[in-house]
Amino acid sequence: MTHLALLTARDSNADLFLKLAFASGIMVAGLEIGYLLYSPLPYDPVGYLVGRDFANTWLGGRLALTGDPGAHFGFRAYNTALIEAFGPDYPAHIWSYPPHFLLLTWPLALMPYLTAYVVYSALGLLLYLAVVTDGDRRADHLLLLVLAPAAIVNIWCGQLGFLVAALLVGGLVQLDRRPILAGVLFGLLSIKPHLGLLIPLMLVLAGRWRTIAAAAVTILLLVTAAGLAFGPRVWLAYLGDAMPVQSGFLLRDVEHWMAHVPTAFMNARIAGLPIAAATVAQAMLSAAAIAGVVWTFWRRRDPVLSNALVIIATFAVTPYVFNYDMVVFGFVVITLLGRTDNEAWDYWLLLAVWVVPFLTVPLGMAGIPASCLPIVALGGRLLWRLQRASREVPGRLPTGGGSGGRIGQVPLANS
Repeated sequence: MTHLALLTARDSNADLFLKLAFASGIMVAGLEIGYLLYSPLPYDPVGYLVGRDFANTWLGGRLALTGDPGAHFGFRAYNTALIEAFGPDYPAHIWSYPPHFLLLTWPLALMPYLTAYVVYSALGLLLYLAVVTDGDRRADHLLLLVLAPAAIVNIWCGQLGFLVAALLVGGLVQLDRRPILAGVLFGLLSIKPHLGLLIPLMLVLAGRWRTIAAAAVTILLLVTAAGLAFGPRVWLAYLGDAMPVQSGFLLRDVEHWMAHVPTAFMNARIAGLPIAAATVAQAMLSAAAIAGVVWTFWRRRDPVLSNALVIIATFAVTPYVFNYDMVVFGFVVITLLGRTDNEAWDYWLLLAVWVVPFLTVPLGMAGIPASCLPIVALGGRLLWRLQRASREVPGRLPTGGGSGGRIGQVPLANS
Protein backbone atom coordinates (compact mmCIF):
# COMPACT_ATOMS: atom_id res chain seq x y z
CA MET A 1 0.00 0.00 0.00
CA THR A 2 1.42 3.42 -0.94
CA HIS A 3 1.96 6.24 1.52
CA LEU A 4 -0.95 8.18 -0.02
CA ALA A 5 -3.24 5.17 0.34
CA LEU A 6 -2.25 4.84 4.03
CA LEU A 7 -3.05 8.50 4.65
CA THR A 8 -6.38 8.14 2.86
CA ALA A 9 -7.29 5.08 4.96
CA ARG A 10 -6.40 6.91 8.18
CA ASP A 11 -8.43 9.96 7.19
CA SER A 12 -11.37 7.72 6.32
CA ASN A 13 -11.21 5.93 9.68
CA ALA A 14 -10.91 9.22 11.56
CA ASP A 15 -13.84 10.67 9.64
CA LEU A 16 -15.99 7.63 10.45
CA PHE A 17 -15.01 7.85 14.13
CA LEU A 18 -15.99 11.53 14.29
CA LYS A 19 -19.35 10.89 12.65
CA LEU A 20 -20.21 8.05 14.99
CA ALA A 21 -18.89 9.90 18.05
CA PHE A 22 -20.97 12.99 17.23
CA ALA A 23 -24.02 10.84 16.53
CA SER A 24 -23.73 9.04 19.86
CA GLY A 25 -23.36 12.32 21.73
CA ILE A 26 -26.39 13.85 20.02
CA MET A 27 -28.43 10.74 20.83
CA VAL A 28 -27.46 10.81 24.52
CA ALA A 29 -28.15 14.55 24.72
CA GLY A 30 -31.55 14.01 23.11
CA LEU A 31 -32.41 11.31 25.63
CA GLU A 32 -31.43 13.58 28.51
CA ILE A 33 -33.47 16.47 27.16
CA GLY A 34 -36.44 14.16 26.69
CA TYR A 35 -36.05 12.91 30.25
CA LEU A 36 -36.06 16.47 31.56
CA LEU A 37 -39.15 17.35 29.52
CA TYR A 38 -40.89 14.35 31.08
CA SER A 39 -39.81 15.39 34.59
CA PRO A 40 -41.91 17.38 37.09
CA LEU A 41 -39.19 20.03 37.44
CA PRO A 42 -37.27 20.77 39.59
CA TYR A 43 -37.57 17.04 40.38
CA ASP A 44 -37.12 14.09 38.07
CA PRO A 45 -39.68 11.25 37.74
CA VAL A 46 -38.20 9.26 40.65
CA GLY A 47 -38.01 12.14 43.11
CA TYR A 48 -34.44 13.40 42.79
CA LEU A 49 -33.74 17.05 42.17
CA VAL A 50 -32.42 17.83 38.70
CA GLY A 51 -28.69 17.36 38.95
CA ARG A 52 -29.12 14.44 41.36
CA ASP A 53 -25.71 14.23 43.05
CA PHE A 54 -25.28 17.99 43.00
CA ALA A 55 -27.62 17.90 45.99
CA ASN A 56 -24.62 16.57 47.95
CA THR A 57 -22.35 19.37 46.74
CA TRP A 58 -24.91 22.09 47.45
CA LEU A 59 -26.00 20.73 50.82
CA GLY A 60 -22.37 20.15 51.78
CA GLY A 61 -21.79 23.85 51.18
CA ARG A 62 -24.70 24.71 53.44
CA LEU A 63 -23.38 22.43 56.14
CA ALA A 64 -19.92 24.01 55.79
CA LEU A 65 -21.45 27.41 56.48
CA THR A 66 -22.71 26.11 59.85
CA GLY A 67 -19.08 25.69 60.91
CA ASP A 68 -19.53 22.04 61.93
CA PRO A 69 -20.28 19.93 58.85
CA GLY A 70 -18.82 16.80 60.44
CA ALA A 71 -21.85 16.54 62.72
CA HIS A 72 -23.86 15.57 59.64
CA PHE A 73 -21.51 13.01 58.05
CA GLY A 74 -23.31 9.99 59.54
CA PHE A 75 -26.01 8.36 57.44
CA ARG A 76 -28.98 9.32 59.65
CA ALA A 77 -27.78 12.84 60.36
CA TYR A 78 -27.00 13.52 56.72
CA ASN A 79 -30.35 12.31 55.46
CA THR A 80 -32.11 14.33 58.13
CA ALA A 81 -30.36 17.40 56.71
CA LEU A 82 -31.45 16.37 53.18
CA ILE A 83 -35.07 16.05 54.28
CA GLU A 84 -34.96 19.44 55.97
CA ALA A 85 -33.58 21.01 52.78
CA PHE A 86 -35.55 19.17 50.08
CA GLY A 87 -38.67 17.66 51.64
CA PRO A 88 -39.77 14.59 53.63
CA ASP A 89 -39.76 12.14 50.70
CA TYR A 90 -36.32 12.94 49.33
CA PRO A 91 -34.34 9.79 48.39
CA ALA A 92 -31.48 8.76 50.66
CA HIS A 93 -27.92 9.84 49.92
CA ILE A 94 -24.57 9.34 51.63
CA TRP A 95 -21.79 11.85 52.28
CA SER A 96 -18.56 10.61 50.70
CA TYR A 97 -16.24 13.57 50.08
CA PRO A 98 -13.25 14.44 52.30
CA PRO A 99 -13.71 17.61 54.37
CA HIS A 100 -11.36 19.77 52.31
CA PHE A 101 -13.77 19.37 49.38
CA LEU A 102 -16.02 21.81 51.27
CA LEU A 103 -13.35 24.50 51.03
CA LEU A 104 -13.93 24.58 47.26
CA THR A 105 -17.72 24.37 47.14
CA TRP A 106 -19.21 26.42 49.98
CA PRO A 107 -19.86 29.51 47.77
CA LEU A 108 -22.40 27.47 45.78
CA ALA A 109 -24.60 27.27 48.88
CA LEU A 110 -25.03 31.06 48.75
CA MET A 111 -27.17 30.62 45.61
CA PRO A 112 -30.54 28.92 45.14
CA TYR A 113 -30.15 25.25 44.26
CA LEU A 114 -31.01 25.41 40.55
CA THR A 115 -28.97 28.57 40.00
CA ALA A 116 -25.99 26.97 41.71
CA TYR A 117 -26.40 23.81 39.61
CA VAL A 118 -26.37 25.76 36.34
CA VAL A 119 -23.36 27.84 37.42
CA TYR A 120 -21.52 24.75 38.64
CA SER A 121 -22.12 22.83 35.42
CA ALA A 122 -21.27 25.75 33.13
CA LEU A 123 -18.08 26.74 34.94
CA GLY A 124 -17.00 23.11 35.20
CA LEU A 125 -17.49 22.57 31.47
CA LEU A 126 -15.59 25.75 30.57
CA LEU A 127 -12.70 24.82 32.87
CA TYR A 128 -12.58 21.33 31.41
CA LEU A 129 -12.54 22.60 27.82
CA ALA A 130 -9.82 25.15 28.59
CA VAL A 131 -7.53 22.61 30.27
CA VAL A 132 -8.06 19.65 27.96
CA THR A 133 -7.66 21.56 24.69
CA ASP A 134 -4.53 23.24 26.10
CA GLY A 135 -4.69 26.30 23.85
CA ASP A 136 -5.39 24.30 20.68
CA ARG A 137 -9.11 25.07 20.51
CA ARG A 138 -10.22 23.43 17.29
CA ALA A 139 -13.95 23.78 16.75
CA ASP A 140 -14.45 20.09 16.02
CA HIS A 141 -12.58 19.06 19.18
CA LEU A 142 -14.54 21.51 21.33
CA LEU A 143 -17.84 20.25 19.96
CA LEU A 144 -16.69 16.66 20.38
CA LEU A 145 -15.83 17.26 24.04
CA VAL A 146 -19.14 19.01 24.73
CA LEU A 147 -21.13 16.19 23.13
CA ALA A 148 -19.17 13.38 24.78
CA PRO A 149 -21.57 10.93 26.45
CA ALA A 150 -19.44 11.17 29.61
CA ALA A 151 -19.86 14.96 29.68
CA ILE A 152 -23.62 14.69 29.24
CA VAL A 153 -23.92 12.00 31.91
CA ASN A 154 -21.78 14.13 34.24
CA ILE A 155 -24.09 17.12 33.82
CA TRP A 156 -27.15 14.93 34.30
CA CYS A 157 -25.68 13.50 37.52
CA GLY A 158 -24.39 16.88 38.76
CA GLN A 159 -21.04 15.28 39.45
CA LEU A 160 -17.36 16.30 39.63
CA GLY A 161 -16.22 14.83 36.31
CA PHE A 162 -15.25 18.18 34.78
CA LEU A 163 -13.25 19.30 37.83
CA VAL A 164 -11.52 15.94 38.29
CA ALA A 165 -10.60 15.78 34.59
CA ALA A 166 -9.22 19.33 34.70
CA LEU A 167 -7.05 18.51 37.72
CA LEU A 168 -5.74 15.20 36.36
CA VAL A 169 -5.15 16.42 32.81
CA GLY A 170 -3.85 19.77 34.02
CA GLY A 171 -1.27 17.98 36.16
CA LEU A 172 -0.14 15.84 33.23
CA VAL A 173 0.02 18.80 30.84
CA GLN A 174 1.93 21.03 33.25
CA LEU A 175 4.37 18.39 34.45
CA ASP A 176 7.16 19.56 32.15
CA ARG A 177 6.32 23.25 31.97
CA ARG A 178 5.44 24.00 35.60
CA PRO A 179 6.23 21.01 37.85
CA ILE A 180 5.19 22.85 41.01
CA LEU A 181 1.80 23.74 39.51
CA ALA A 182 1.40 20.12 38.41
CA GLY A 183 1.97 19.05 42.00
CA VAL A 184 -0.62 21.51 43.27
CA LEU A 185 -3.17 20.16 40.78
CA PHE A 186 -2.40 16.57 41.73
CA GLY A 187 -2.74 17.56 45.39
CA LEU A 188 -6.17 19.07 44.72
CA LEU A 189 -7.14 15.80 43.07
CA SER A 190 -7.26 14.39 46.60
CA ILE A 191 -10.90 15.52 46.70
CA LYS A 192 -11.41 12.21 44.88
CA PRO A 193 -8.34 10.29 46.03
CA HIS A 194 -9.22 6.99 44.33
CA LEU A 195 -8.81 8.74 40.96
CA GLY A 196 -5.21 9.62 41.77
CA LEU A 197 -4.01 6.25 43.06
CA LEU A 198 -1.41 5.77 40.33
CA ILE A 199 -0.12 9.34 40.19
CA PRO A 200 2.42 8.89 43.04
CA LEU A 201 3.73 5.72 41.40
CA MET A 202 4.09 7.47 38.05
CA LEU A 203 5.83 10.47 39.62
CA VAL A 204 8.31 8.31 41.55
CA LEU A 205 9.17 6.28 38.47
CA ALA A 206 9.66 9.50 36.52
CA GLY A 207 11.82 11.04 39.27
CA ARG A 208 9.47 14.05 39.64
CA TRP A 209 10.53 14.99 43.15
CA ARG A 210 9.53 18.67 43.01
CA THR A 211 6.07 17.70 41.83
CA ILE A 212 5.78 15.07 44.57
CA ALA A 213 6.79 17.63 47.17
CA ALA A 214 4.31 20.21 45.84
CA ALA A 215 1.50 17.62 45.88
CA ALA A 216 2.33 16.56 49.44
CA VAL A 217 2.46 20.16 50.68
CA THR A 218 -0.84 20.94 48.91
CA ILE A 219 -2.59 17.99 50.57
CA LEU A 220 -1.13 18.91 53.96
CA LEU A 221 -2.34 22.51 53.58
CA LEU A 222 -5.82 21.37 52.52
CA VAL A 223 -6.11 18.96 55.45
CA THR A 224 -4.91 21.64 57.86
CA ALA A 225 -7.18 24.31 56.38
CA ALA A 226 -10.22 22.04 56.69
CA GLY A 227 -9.30 21.30 60.31
CA LEU A 228 -8.92 25.01 61.10
CA ALA A 229 -12.13 25.96 59.28
CA PHE A 230 -14.37 23.22 60.69
CA GLY A 231 -12.50 21.97 63.73
CA PRO A 232 -10.26 18.90 63.99
CA ARG A 233 -13.32 16.75 64.77
CA VAL A 234 -14.35 17.03 61.13
CA TRP A 235 -11.65 14.54 60.18
CA LEU A 236 -12.66 12.14 62.95
CA ALA A 237 -16.24 12.35 61.70
CA TYR A 238 -15.15 11.69 58.14
CA LEU A 239 -13.04 8.66 59.10
CA GLY A 240 -15.47 7.31 61.69
CA ASP A 241 -18.87 8.12 60.16
CA ALA A 242 -18.66 8.81 56.43
CA MET A 243 -16.06 6.29 55.27
CA PRO A 244 -17.63 3.18 56.89
CA VAL A 245 -20.95 4.01 55.23
CA GLN A 246 -19.19 4.45 51.89
CA SER A 247 -17.38 1.12 52.28
CA GLY A 248 -20.63 -0.59 53.18
CA PHE A 249 -22.30 0.68 50.02
CA LEU A 250 -19.38 -0.59 47.96
CA LEU A 251 -19.49 -4.09 49.41
CA ARG A 252 -23.16 -4.69 50.20
CA ASP A 253 -25.68 -2.25 48.74
CA VAL A 254 -24.34 -2.11 45.20
CA GLU A 255 -27.52 -3.16 43.42
CA HIS A 256 -28.74 0.44 43.35
CA TRP A 257 -25.84 1.82 41.34
CA MET A 258 -23.46 -0.92 40.22
CA ALA A 259 -24.71 -0.54 36.63
CA HIS A 260 -23.03 2.89 36.63
CA VAL A 261 -19.60 1.48 37.55
CA PRO A 262 -17.47 0.10 34.66
CA THR A 263 -14.97 -1.81 36.78
CA ALA A 264 -13.95 -5.45 37.00
CA PHE A 265 -15.37 -5.74 40.52
CA MET A 266 -18.80 -4.40 39.57
CA ASN A 267 -18.89 -6.32 36.29
CA ALA A 268 -18.23 -9.49 38.26
CA ARG A 269 -21.04 -8.60 40.66
CA ILE A 270 -23.36 -7.94 37.71
CA ALA A 271 -22.47 -11.43 36.46
CA GLY A 272 -23.66 -12.81 39.79
CA LEU A 273 -20.27 -13.67 41.26
CA PRO A 274 -19.86 -13.46 45.05
CA ILE A 275 -17.86 -10.66 46.63
CA ALA A 276 -14.80 -12.88 47.09
CA ALA A 277 -14.65 -13.83 43.40
CA ALA A 278 -15.30 -10.23 42.34
CA THR A 279 -12.47 -9.10 44.60
CA VAL A 280 -10.10 -11.61 43.00
CA ALA A 281 -11.09 -10.42 39.50
CA GLN A 282 -10.48 -6.81 40.50
CA ALA A 283 -7.18 -7.66 42.18
CA MET A 284 -5.92 -9.34 39.02
CA LEU A 285 -6.83 -6.36 36.84
CA SER A 286 -5.41 -3.92 39.41
CA ALA A 287 -2.11 -5.82 39.44
CA ALA A 288 -2.00 -5.74 35.65
CA ALA A 289 -2.71 -1.99 35.65
CA ILE A 290 0.08 -1.32 38.15
CA ALA A 291 2.49 -3.50 36.18
CA GLY A 292 1.56 -1.62 33.00
CA VAL A 293 2.30 1.74 34.62
CA VAL A 294 5.61 0.49 36.03
CA TRP A 295 6.68 -0.86 32.63
CA THR A 296 5.57 2.31 30.84
CA PHE A 297 7.25 4.83 33.15
CA TRP A 298 10.37 2.83 33.99
CA ARG A 299 12.06 4.46 31.02
CA ARG A 300 11.42 7.20 28.48
CA ARG A 301 8.62 6.23 26.13
CA ASP A 302 6.15 7.95 23.83
CA PRO A 303 4.70 10.77 26.02
CA VAL A 304 1.22 10.90 24.47
CA LEU A 305 0.66 7.16 24.70
CA SER A 306 2.13 7.17 28.22
CA ASN A 307 -0.31 9.84 29.43
CA ALA A 308 -3.20 7.97 27.87
CA LEU A 309 -2.02 4.73 29.50
CA VAL A 310 -1.86 6.18 33.01
CA ILE A 311 -5.43 7.49 32.63
CA ILE A 312 -6.66 4.12 31.40
CA ALA A 313 -4.81 2.35 34.24
CA THR A 314 -6.41 4.70 36.76
CA PHE A 315 -9.81 3.36 35.75
CA ALA A 316 -8.62 -0.25 35.75
CA VAL A 317 -6.90 -0.22 39.14
CA THR A 318 -9.89 0.79 41.30
CA PRO A 319 -13.17 -1.06 41.90
CA TYR A 320 -14.97 2.22 42.53
CA VAL A 321 -15.17 4.62 39.61
CA PHE A 322 -18.36 5.80 37.92
CA ASN A 323 -19.32 6.42 34.32
CA TYR A 324 -19.42 10.19 34.90
CA ASP A 325 -15.76 10.08 35.98
CA MET A 326 -14.93 9.06 32.39
CA VAL A 327 -15.09 12.72 31.29
CA VAL A 328 -11.27 12.61 31.38
CA PHE A 329 -11.29 10.20 28.43
CA GLY A 330 -12.06 13.21 26.23
CA PHE A 331 -8.40 14.15 26.66
CA VAL A 332 -7.32 10.66 25.64
CA VAL A 333 -9.47 10.80 22.52
CA ILE A 334 -8.45 14.21 21.17
CA THR A 335 -4.75 13.62 21.82
CA LEU A 336 -4.79 10.22 20.13
CA LEU A 337 -6.79 11.64 17.21
CA GLY A 338 -3.87 13.98 16.56
CA ARG A 339 -1.48 11.11 15.86
CA THR A 340 -0.44 9.88 12.43
CA ASP A 341 0.13 6.26 13.40
CA ASN A 342 -3.46 5.28 14.25
CA GLU A 343 -4.93 2.18 12.66
CA ALA A 344 -8.55 1.12 12.21
CA TRP A 345 -8.42 -0.83 15.50
CA ASP A 346 -7.46 2.31 17.39
CA TYR A 347 -10.48 4.25 16.20
CA TRP A 348 -12.89 1.41 17.00
CA LEU A 349 -11.43 1.03 20.50
CA LEU A 350 -11.69 4.77 21.08
CA LEU A 351 -15.31 4.68 19.94
CA ALA A 352 -16.09 1.75 22.26
CA VAL A 353 -14.65 3.63 25.24
CA TRP A 354 -16.41 6.81 24.08
CA VAL A 355 -19.87 5.23 24.44
CA VAL A 356 -19.20 3.27 27.65
CA PRO A 357 -20.43 6.08 29.97
CA PHE A 358 -23.90 5.72 28.43
CA LEU A 359 -23.96 2.01 27.60
CA THR A 360 -22.74 0.89 31.03
CA VAL A 361 -26.25 1.48 32.44
CA PRO A 362 -28.29 -0.58 29.94
CA LEU A 363 -25.58 -3.25 29.95
CA GLY A 364 -25.71 -3.45 33.74
CA MET A 365 -29.50 -3.49 33.85
CA ALA A 366 -29.49 -6.31 31.30
CA GLY A 367 -27.00 -8.27 33.40
CA ILE A 368 -24.27 -8.09 30.76
CA PRO A 369 -20.86 -7.70 32.50
CA ALA A 370 -19.07 -5.95 29.66
CA SER A 371 -18.71 -2.26 30.48
CA CYS A 372 -15.09 -2.57 31.66
CA LEU A 373 -13.95 -4.52 28.60
CA PRO A 374 -13.41 -1.53 26.22
CA ILE A 375 -11.28 0.18 28.88
CA VAL A 376 -9.17 -2.94 29.38
CA ALA A 377 -8.86 -3.49 25.62
CA LEU A 378 -7.74 0.09 25.01
CA GLY A 379 -5.16 -0.24 27.79
CA GLY A 380 -3.78 -3.39 26.21
CA ARG A 381 -3.65 -1.73 22.82
CA LEU A 382 -1.77 1.26 24.26
CA LEU A 383 0.82 -1.03 25.84
CA TRP A 384 1.29 -2.74 22.49
CA ARG A 385 1.71 0.61 20.75
CA LEU A 386 4.18 1.78 23.38
CA GLN A 387 6.24 -1.36 22.87
CA ARG A 388 6.12 -0.96 19.10
CA ALA A 389 7.13 2.71 19.33
CA SER A 390 10.08 1.83 21.59
CA ARG A 391 11.20 -0.90 19.21
CA GLU A 392 10.90 1.26 16.09
CA VAL A 393 12.67 4.31 17.52
CA PRO A 394 15.25 3.04 20.05
CA GLY A 395 16.84 5.70 22.22
CA ARG A 396 14.61 8.53 21.02
CA LEU A 397 11.37 9.89 22.42
CA PRO A 398 8.81 10.01 19.58
CA THR A 399 6.36 12.88 19.41
CA GLY A 400 3.48 11.04 17.81
CA GLY A 401 2.69 13.79 15.35
CA GLY A 402 -0.08 16.36 15.30
CA SER A 403 -1.34 18.12 18.38
CA GLY A 404 -0.94 14.88 20.31
CA GLY A 405 2.81 15.37 20.24
CA ARG A 406 2.49 18.74 21.94
CA ILE A 407 0.00 18.06 24.68
CA GLY A 408 1.27 16.43 27.85
CA GLN A 409 4.93 15.86 27.10
CA VAL A 410 6.21 13.76 30.00
CA PRO A 411 9.90 12.94 30.26
CA LEU A 412 9.82 9.58 31.96
CA ALA A 413 11.79 7.54 34.40
CA ASN A 414 15.28 8.42 35.57
CA SER A 415 15.51 11.43 33.26
